[in-house]
Amino acid sequence: MTPPRTPGAGGTSGGIPPAPSPASAARRRPRARLRADCTADSAGGLTFDVALRDGSAGDRWDAALLLERRGPGGDGPPYGDGDPYDLGDGPADPFAPGEVTDAADHWVRLPLFPSGDDRLRAALPSTMTLAEGRWDAYVALGEETPRRLLPGALELRPLGDRDPSAHRTWLGVRIPYASRNGGLAVRAWLRWPHAELADLSVADGGLRLRGRLFGAALDDGARVEAWPRGGAGERVTAGVRGAGGPDFTATLCLDTLLATVPGSGGEDRAGPAVRDVWLRPAEGAAPVRVGRILDDVPDKKRTCPHPPHRTADGTATPYYTRDNDLAVRLERPPV
Repeated sequence: MTPPRTPGAGGTSGGIPPAPSPASAARRRPRARLRADCTADSAGGLTFDVALRDGSAGDRWDAALLLERRGPGGDGPPYGDGDPYDLGDGPADPFAPGEVTDAADHWVRLPLFPSGDDRLRAALPSTMTLAEGRWDAYVALGEETPRRLLPGALELRPLGDRDPSAHRTWLGVRIPYASRNGGLAVRAWLRWPHAELADLSVADGGLRLRGRLFGAALDDGARVEAWPRGGAGERVTAGVRGAGGPDFTATLCLDTLLATVPGSGGEDRAGPAVRDVWLRPAEGAAPVRVGRILDDVPDKKRTCPHPPHRTADGTATPYYTRDNDLAVRLERPPV
């Protein structure tokens, strides 16, 4: 049983606590989560529009949109709901004012400018590179602590119309999306050359690939190669048709792929084997990873599954990795 309050102790007479002042109530009130609409253009640039419900956007010239790259294996932002000033022994605060360089590896600060009375706008131009990885988005308003942004409307259809020109020296792809914790993030790729997979099918016992090569020329000796993940094991190759132009087709024999995998069973059972798919543009040229990144789908491993294909020698299942690169999972029947 809770004893009655003593009048005048920790409150007013009669045990009624004093009403909080407006200032203290405002300090305890959680800050509203802001959303950003994202619009992509066919060149690879992104525009971010942040809505301010209080109508103060027209007078804001001290705001910025912040992008921070996650570390290897990171499942979420290092700041987010934690204390953004508790940096420990880590690098300097990425949210401190600074200049954006042409090649961003860890963080980017984009100025937000008024776009009407209720919106702020920032642009990530297609000419600016982002290191490959996942970037979490924040907004900083004046001296306030930066806060995570939520995704608003995502207009990404122009990403499917991209056709990178041959004179470019790098290919940058940026796809905004809602992360697993609900925040706004940007998946970035930075490649050159790049082998873009346009179509994948299985016919007559073969895995048929059709795609286009950017940043290199197909020549004599061009071939597709299936590499054992981890490096140990036999590679399977298939000649490329279409040498001389950017488009290529090739067919990997499923039985040949499965023949490189020992049968599973007994104490030697090792589970499925994985082969990563590469394109070698010419004899002696460096291989190029085959993947699918020129569209608006940031994570094809979960959203674009391929069915398994069974033969007398086992099962082959093509799939996309976490980086949207092409791989094949192979499994032999027990022996």
